[in-house]
Amino acid sequence: MRNQIIQKYSQLNNQNFEAIALEVFQYQAQNNPLYQKFLKLLGISIMDITSLQQIPFLPISFFKNHLIKTADWPTQTIFSSSGTTGQTTSQHHVRDLEAYTQNALKGFQQFYGNIQDYVVLALLPSYLERQGSSLVYMAEQFIQHSHYKQSGFFLYNTQDLLKVLGECTKKNWPTLLLGVTYALLDLAAEHPTDLKNTIIMETGGMKGRRKELPKFEIHRQLKTAFQVKNIHSEYGMTELLSQAYSKGEGVFYPSATMRILLRDITDPLHILPTGKTGVINIIDLANIDSCSFIATDDLGRLRPDGGFEVLGRLDLSDLRGCNLLLS
Repeated sequence: MRNQIIQKYSQLNNQNFEAIALEVFQYQAQNNPLYQKFLKLLGISIMDITSLQQIPFLPISFFKNHLIKTADWPTQTIFSSSGTTGQTTSQHHVRDLEAYTQNALKGFQQFYGNIQDYVVLALLPSYLERQGSSLVYMAEQFIQHSHYKQSGFFLYNTQDLLKVLGECTKKNWPTLLLGVTYALLDLAAEHPTDLKNTIIMETGGMKGRRKELPKFEIHRQLKTAFQVKNIHSEYGMTELLSQAYSKGEGVFYPSATMRILLRDITDPLHILPTGKTGVINIIDLANIDSCSFIATDDLGRLRPDGGFEVLGRLDLSDLRGCNLLLS
């Protein structure tokens, strides 16, 4: 059943997404012990689920205290979230890293074209300093698939980064500067420079290094310092294997294997209509081996065209380091 579903992923579109997602639900409801128990405690019969709006979404916090696997398989790697000392972090067991890589590459290509055509410069110091970051792994794959030898990670070697950026600008190479927010702000403050031919993509996160700022103010500072029209953003997290991207104005669009629904703050089983503000539920079909239906702690607003905005977090939620800036 798993293999049959995966074969359909290459033909995913707006018309058949719901049908395939319902197949994934049936598969996970039957073969994921934790999700199966969750549904049972809710008193929900699997056969009664006939639409996306009826699917119960597993709270994202379960990744902190439970092993979440659909079927039995050996773990290839574990992606883990960041956290302060003593804090319980999320653990996402991954069955197939190559499948994750191909999905990430296709997700990027959907919005920007083939990653091999870009110089990929990753400014992710706090993520590089710990183990298990899915963001670092994704950036590493982007770098490896780039056709430019100038692609690479930059920890605190700012001068090397500026030298490569200057070369890219001079030669008019397509360039992606992927950075954690506080590091991009530090670069903007200390080394403002003309990067108008560069896609500057922030991944969120102050990591306690800077004062939290509204998203629009972060983007204003970066646009002014780097002389660009828009600041791009990536929305992803440890518990997901798909990403969403924003080309500006804080509006994200999910990749082909991902969909966004909003739930009522006071009723987690009630799905809100487009235009309302609620809590983000994510369908991630790339999560076929863990759980594809995740109830996050992010507040958001859904647009009629399928795009969405991230407005902040639920009160009392644990702080984490991925795209959780208050607007």
